[in-house]
Amino acid sequence: MSSSINRLFGVAKKTVLITGGSRGIGKMLATGYVNAGARVIISSRSEDALLETVESIKSTTENLNPELFHIASNVASREGCEQLAEDVKEFLPDNRLDVLLNNAGNAWGEPLDRTSGKMNWGWDRVLDLNLKGVFYLTRACLPYMKRESLAEDPSRIINIGSVVGMIPQSAPTHAYDVSKAGVHHLTKKLSHDLAPHNITVNALAPGFVPSKMSEGLSAYASFEEIAKNTPMGRLGDEDDMVGCAIYLSSRASSWVTGVVVNVDGGAVGGMQIPLASDDLE
Repeated sequence: MSSSINRLFGVAKKTVLITGGSRGIGKMLATGYVNAGARVIISSRSEDALLETVESIKSTTENLNPELFHIASNVASREGCEQLAEDVKEFLPDNRLDVLLNNAGNAWGEPLDRTSGKMNWGWDRVLDLNLKGVFYLTRACLPYMKRESLAEDPSRIINIGSVVGMIPQSAPTHAYDVSKAGVHHLTKKLSHDLAPHNITVNALAPGFVPSKMSEGLSAYASFEEIAKNTPMGRLGDEDDMVGCAIYLSSRASSWVTGVVVNVDGGAVGGMQIPLASDDLE
């Protein structure tokens, strides 16, 4: 990589905290940052899952000296977020966190006419982790991220939203879709609050990417059907997620804040309003 490109897009030696980093998009992102030479800390609830992911990434990474650490945590509560912010201290050189990636999330849904008795539980479970956890952990990590000088490369907060936070999907995932819309709006709100501290806040809104969570949509459509209905004709992959996240963490995006980036194969931006019944086929 040329020196000018490396200066703009390099993230080597940056310290990155990724929640929900043991699987799915979180694991993809952790792999990408480690390959790019960043110092990476991943968290999730399961110690065993974290150890498995660390071993998997270290055994396959292109980085000859990977710095990859893990912390078992539960960011679905304010207390859990504050505990993670305390625990991460030992992995922060000079108490400095360069990138916070709020990725942890879960999904729940059921048809409106179902009376399972789980509705209160489902909404609380999703909003506690997907939305409130983003706010509480961001707030708890600010002491490590505020910069004295605007001349420094900014700290970065990247929130993982979703295209379904922009356009609801045809599945009864009301709580999930609403939580991601909230993440997008919280991103914009925080971007104004934190700009004076030289912190950018942006969101990455993935389209449909194969993962354990997205497998839950199989009751409504197959991955093949979803890919067919995506303008670019395929599902997202690791390179798609990592490429956007690296950009949002690099010097190249240092004047970009309050933005929600769709990484979705055109699922949102490439939509068209059908004008005739044939367009619906």
